[in-house]
Amino acid sequence: MNVVLQHPLVAHRVTLMRDRNTPPKLFRELVNEITEFLAYEALREVNTKDVDVETPIAKTRGTLVDEHVVLVPILRAGMGMLDAMLHVLPYARVGVLGMQRNEETAEPIPYYAKVPPAKGGELAIVIDPMLATGGSACDAIAQLKKLGYSRIKFLNLIAAPEGIGKVEKEHPDVQVFTAARDERLNSHFYIVPGLGDAGDRIFGTL
Repeated sequence: MNVVLQHPLVAHRVTLMRDRNTPPKLFRELVNEITEFLAYEALREVNTKDVDVETPIAKTRGTLVDEHVVLVPILRAGMGMLDAMLHVLPYARVGVLGMQRNEETAEPIPYYAKVPPAKGGELAIVIDPMLATGGSACDAIAQLKKLGYSRIKFLNLIAAPEGIGKVEKEHPDVQVFTAARDERLNSHFYIVPGLGDAGDRIFGTL
């Protein structure tokens, strides 16, 4: 299942993020803000527990998050979303997966993996700004499943139909949350209209 955020505040930020004249500092801020919107939506059904709490006025019942979460950014662009996720989930653990795209075939080339093994029942959230062909996303999800993760969500900023379709076909149990579903991929496997190379724009390496 895929969820596309439908909110004018998200659409406003996506529009600014697409603009080729948006400088890296503002681009990073927009990535962080949109990522928090994505996190709020993706965590609607997070496990919680009821607790007693005493306010300055009276005792009452409250709710606390009762979920073990592992955040897994795909290097390098996924690191641009990590601070925002940790702002929402400050007690989450973090693993990383490094993948490089073959520019001719667009296939992912894994080169690094450091993810804590699953202990049972954790929620793994994979983060990567772009979901183009879906190759990196599917490879990351497959690696997590081999490590014992059975509850996985994928969060990204801009998605192509081809990428969403690949994840749905290979991992139908994984929910995909995105801020914008674009038209297609071009002949170079870039998302159209997209926003260019997210990693280069986040880190100012254009």
